[in-house]
Amino acid sequence: MAVSIQTRTLGLWGAGASALCSAAYTIAQLGEWLGWLGSAGGPGAQSTPLGIMVLLLPSLILGPAWVATLAAIAAAVPRGAKGVALAALALGSMYAALTGLVYFVQITFVAPRLAGGAVTGIELLLFVPYRSFLFAIDLYGYSLMCASAALAGWAVHGHAALGRARLWLWLTGLLTPALALQMTFPWLIWAGSLWGVSFPLASLLLWRSFAELKPG
Repeated sequence: MAVSIQTRTLGLWGAGASALCSAAYTIAQLGEWLGWLGSAGGPGAQSTPLGIMVLLLPSLILGPAWVATLAAIAAAVPRGAKGVALAALALGSMYAALTGLVYFVQITFVAPRLAGGAVTGIELLLFVPYRSFLFAIDLYGYSLMCASAALAGWAVHGHAALGRARLWLWLTGLLTPALALQMTFPWLIWAGSLWGVSFPLASLLLWRSFAELKPG
């Protein structure tokens, strides 16, 4: 199935950046849990300024990259699947806006003050797993992202090229409850961590699929 050169290019850059950024975040998160970035280690530890930068920079880029990928999917799928694809794009845009706000604040406002020990008065903005306002916002954002992946899997189902990613998109979508309920049940992090496998693979397959689409 042919697509415009703009759609193919958008899909290539979006899916490629999504795969790279999600893989980079996954590796950084493993390092964080092992205490390599200066924290106490484990999923409940507060990040150091170094950890914030290493973890959240790729995450900040990932939001717009995933939105670009969903936009390309919406443009590439047949007319009958466009409604579902646009719903995925809407949820993905909400995810990018919410998490982008969290990460930009952490990188530009919180991390410098944390490094200088000047956190008095900004306690509400501290990013503490399971014990902070912004962590709850982040989990909600990723719940929306996983839901958008499920809808994207539905949209590409039956598409000759993009359909090869549907399994990993659906598996990512199945993780939505593990993200949405994590503030109440922190042990769901172990199920939610499967995102670090399913989403990078889905993005990589989408990148490969867009590479194979013929512009025309």
